[in-house]
Amino acid sequence: MLGVFSREVAEPPEELVAAGSRTPSPKTRASELVNRFVTRSAPAEVVSIQLGSVGHLVHSHAGDSPFRPRLFAAKDDIFCLFQGMLDNLGNLIQHYGLSKNSNEVLLVIEAYKVLRDRAPHPPSFMLGHLTGNFSFVLFDRKTSTILVASDADGKVPLYWGITADGCLAFADDVEILKGSCGKSLAPFPPGCFYSNSLGGLKSYEHPKNKVTATLADEEEICGATFNVEEAPTVVTAMH
Repeated sequence: MLGVFSREVAEPPEELVAAGSRTPSPKTRASELVNRFVTRSAPAEVVSIQLGSVGHLVHSHAGDSPFRPRLFAAKDDIFCLFQGMLDNLGNLIQHYGLSKNSNEVLLVIEAYKVLRDRAPHPPSFMLGHLTGNFSFVLFDRKTSTILVASDADGKVPLYWGITADGCLAFADDVEILKGSCGKSLAPFPPGCFYSNSLGGLKSYEHPKNKVTATLADEEEICGATFNVEEAPTVVTAMH
């Protein structure tokens, strides 16, 4: 799966910018990245969605795994790419009042709609209820909101990087981003989400802990690694 968003809606993290600036390497424009992703698969295997001037989503079944299937859905101007499986899908379908034949990607869209429209809860409340192995990229065209997340164990690989024209790209294949993002590239941190309208990059598994980045050695494929900081140890004095 591939999601690419322009600076109109997504501001790239400073750490990814710094990683690319420290070790300059070849990059391509977002349009070339999308074209390369599309052309490497048979036409019947690809769904390509142009989101006006703000972005592009591409879904492909090429190389799909039965243990980490790729799904795509669009509903009420909300578009979502999903990869993986939810262990508690049945319970969540019942909780959100969906039909029994709903799949993971439709569930994520519905959960996001509830978060957006009705629930006073933070994103960590919605995402913390997703149990299983997954990553997804969601775009709400009505509000120009991006929501990207990865499961707490990082079982479904997800990477993000910056293209030559400053677009923020997400994909499950590090090699395709490597060719377009150079060293402005990093694994997406497990148990975290990124949203342009909900506070940037944050941990939903540990909402109170900061997410920081470390620049990688020059020989590494990715230019940076993001990690959730451990909470400081509180020592209580005994009298």
